[in-house]
Amino acid sequence: MQSQDVAQRHAPASGNTGPFDVEQAEAALVEHYPRLVRIAYLVLPPGLGRSRRVLTAHSLAQRALPSGRGRQSVIPAQTSEPEGDPGYAFLRERVLRTALEAARPRKGLPRLSQLPPLLPQVWGLRLFPRSGGADELALDQRLSALSGPARAAYVLRGLEKLSDAEIRKVLTAAGVDDPGGALASANGVPTQPALLSSPEFDPCLLQARPTDLMRRRQHTKAALAAAAALAVCGALITLPSGGWGPDGAAAPVYAGNPAAEAALDPARLIQVSPADWKTSARTDFSVWPARGPLTGDTDLLRRALAVWARPGATVHVSATPGTQTGGPAGPPQLLYAGQVAGARVVLLYDGLRIARYAEPVDGTQGAVLDLARVDGATGAEASALVLGRSDGNAQYLTAPWVRKVASRNLMKPDSDTTPVKVTDGITAPLASPALQPGRCTSWTVLQLTGASGTSLTTDLGELVPAHLTAGRPGSPGEASGPAGLRAWAPFACALDAERSGGVRSVNAWSFAGQPLPDGSGAASWVCARAETWRGDGTGALALFGLPGRPVGALVARGTDARACGPRDPHVLAGVLWKSAAGHWYLLAAGDKDTASIRAGGGVTAAGEGQFLVARAKQGARATLKATRTDGTEVDGLK
Repeated sequence: MQSQDVAQRHAPASGNTGPFDVEQAEAALVEHYPRLVRIAYLVLPPGLGRSRRVLTAHSLAQRALPSGRGRQSVIPAQTSEPEGDPGYAFLRERVLRTALEAARPRKGLPRLSQLPPLLPQVWGLRLFPRSGGADELALDQRLSALSGPARAAYVLRGLEKLSDAEIRKVLTAAGVDDPGGALASANGVPTQPALLSSPEFDPCLLQARPTDLMRRRQHTKAALAAAAALAVCGALITLPSGGWGPDGAAAPVYAGNPAAEAALDPARLIQVSPADWKTSARTDFSVWPARGPLTGDTDLLRRALAVWARPGATVHVSATPGTQTGGPAGPPQLLYAGQVAGARVVLLYDGLRIARYAEPVDGTQGAVLDLARVDGATGAEASALVLGRSDGNAQYLTAPWVRKVASRNLMKPDSDTTPVKVTDGITAPLASPALQPGRCTSWTVLQLTGASGTSLTTDLGELVPAHLTAGRPGSPGEASGPAGLRAWAPFACALDAERSGGVRSVNAWSFAGQPLPDGSGAASWVCARAETWRGDGTGALALFGLPGRPVGALVARGTDARACGPRDPHVLAGVLWKSAAGHWYLLAAGDKDTASIRAGGGVTAAGEGQFLVARAKQGARATLKATRTDGTEVDGLK
């Protein structure tokens, strides 16, 4: 349960941090840690390598707190403007200073920031952000050509939205001798805020790969020689003649294998006829026809298949959580081959996964392989795929049964839709909420109409858009109807919390409308539940909306919780709220099957029915429990 005041914090963003205490800095670090780590990652020299940049960025952010002891820190309420917090401005200056020190050439003994980080440490794995597209790679190359101060200036302008005067002040405070020169160098790179906010530059959203296994083996060969000899002797004693090893009858890695070779043969790719879907009882990816002008480019298809089977060291590989990254077991199905946003793109389907291969038009350096799990996808879940993202926009490949495509702002339920031009199943570029920089002011969704009805999907930064529904768990309907649009409108921006999580669908359930004290009207309670392709990792979000406010608040969240799901369609959540009269209240609400609610901790109260209203003090923290009409207990989302 979180505190949600109607007032927002505002303060000018500048290099002058103003007065603050250690507790304020601690709270700012907890609240804005991902942003500070992203700044450090972007400013650090690319020559460190992506894995060391990630660990160093986290280390610099964690060391940014001032010395000294303070009282126990409290997690603050969510705010949308971190630049207005003097504690945040102080931490940003500390992070920039140490990141710039790491970028300077060594003279004599190295500084602490120039050494490999003591903490955090990871052994046996390389961690690096998820790979972006051609635009992200091009920006990374341009930033690597800049000096450290110029990179800092570019980040302050594009990510932090500071003016030139504010940038000079921040750079001077961070120890830059020539802030004007740094700004001039940064001006040579076009400002692209959407790319700076992309997963490519997010060191908090990571994928893991093993370190160089061959080198590791060579380094430890001498130390393991005796153990290896003992293991061989044991195997000779215990295995019968002709016995198998632990891998059974499996062929050696990369050995010639007919099935593996068939999977890499472009001539054996499955290509569905354009009319097959009309006579099929299925509405899934298996009936999608092969589209695009490069479906006959054998060389391109061979490269795509080979990279999927064994991506090289220069290939950027990403996969949604729970998705296997190995090659296909047999010849996959070709969905698309063509050129999108300056890259050659191939989409493949192996019955369980979608693979997207992309390479620059001028060669194969910087190739990208994205994988997404789609087992069981049908209907609306198999109606669109993301072909590519560029300049804050996304292009989609739609299913053959989609007759009409439109876009709409999910935050404005009464606004008209905007028709989207579609050519051979490919949409015109649309604004992508996954690439939306800064504060959330709109949320563009894709509205797809087919013979079975109209559905809404939204880009959450992955290959497969998430399907949006609305209604009681177990029997939700499409979110495209008037009731669904009204339920989603105040809470569209809460979808940002589910980006890049392998989300399959998100349902909005309006479970209560609570009368507010002091004659302030009635608040709306919505539970948004995100289901994933892998099954676990589901998220339940408790959302609180005030009358007359176009944007609601995320007040509680549960991961792998049963709340709001089809197996347990119940929910309990609370919020600390300040009325227009200046009084603080604990508000709690459950679904219609709630018989009573109890509060403990910082607020002690109890009430019958599905609502609880109790006077409280500012900053109070409470725990919630409820009893259902059948006598079972429910814990509140936190």
